[in-house]
Amino acid sequence: MDSKDLIVECLKKEIESRANYLHNKKIKSIYFGGGTPSILESKDINSILNYIYKHYNLDENIEITFECNPDDLNFEKLISLKKNGINRLSIGLQSLNDKDLKFMNRNHSASQSKQAIFDAKKIGFNNISVDLIYGIPSQNLNSWKNTLLTILKLEIQHISAYALTIEKNTQLYHLVKKKKINELNEKKFLRLYDELISFTKKNNFIQYEISNFGKKDFFSNHNIGYWTGNHYLGIGPSSHSFNGNSRRWNVSSNKKYIDSLKKNNCNYKTETLSIKEKYNEYVFTSLRTIWGVNISYIEKKFGGKFKDYFYNEVQRWSNHIIMLNKKNTYILNDEGKKIADKIAADLFAV
Repeated sequence: MDSKDLIVECLKKEIESRANYLHNKKIKSIYFGGGTPSILESKDINSILNYIYKHYNLDENIEITFECNPDDLNFEKLISLKKNGINRLSIGLQSLNDKDLKFMNRNHSASQSKQAIFDAKKIGFNNISVDLIYGIPSQNLNSWKNTLLTILKLEIQHISAYALTIEKNTQLYHLVKKKKINELNEKKFLRLYDELISFTKKNNFIQYEISNFGKKDFFSNHNIGYWTGNHYLGIGPSSHSFNGNSRRWNVSSNKKYIDSLKKNNCNYKTETLSIKEKYNEYVFTSLRTIWGVNISYIEKKFGGKFKDYFYNEVQRWSNHIIMLNKKNTYILNDEGKKIADKIAADLFAV
């Protein structure tokens, strides 16, 4: 049995062993993400889904997303995904400009990206999300506008757009440090972000979370679950789970993951959240969404002490019209979204 088959068998074993984790609640979304999808064959996807169907209670309108890059997809692969019940694709385009893609060392071209989307639509996928990155050093306002206009022509239903982050010990980090390329300044980032907001509003995308934009009826159940604090179960190496009280994350090493499940164990770590941590997490995630932070919910879930604390701290921001109060709910306006992390940090209980 090769390593891929071993991983699949271990995934199935973990799926079965953790069947009670969600307490038989209806599952509204399944997400094939991380590095796993690119190695899975049609028979593997079918086998994994059948195991999930057997051991979990699924919503009749369940969203099943397959995360992939354009170079992972060809016509035959897309047909097999459709046949196996995948009804949503999340495609990591990052850009539709070849200069940007080359800079990021992507294996696909803009032409491949467009072809993958054409093929997916031809086969019958009508719920397609794309990942985009803005703030790439090779990017300018015109190339960003062209990428967004092409997305519009491709009739995509959902966009996830993220600002480029420079992480330590990456090639990009060293290039910036050696001044071989210039890091985008904040003004340029904001210009690109403002163009994104203007474009999405004009073309009927709803910004339901700071980085996520969906057409009506095409918000991602997977994303909503994460940003609204729903419980979720992660299966496989490096996966994370949350049951409302604690977080659990599996070992990242494939070998250690396989070795532990061979012995009917799962190698993981866990962290129990304090009420203060739960409050802070609620504020951080909810503030990023169109549903906002609800005062009544804070009182019911965390108590009057946290409700009073939030109300007192939030006054400094509402007075600056950065937050809007609707039915006891605080929601960020467009300017507030630009500094969401700073606002959230000010509202955290310490």
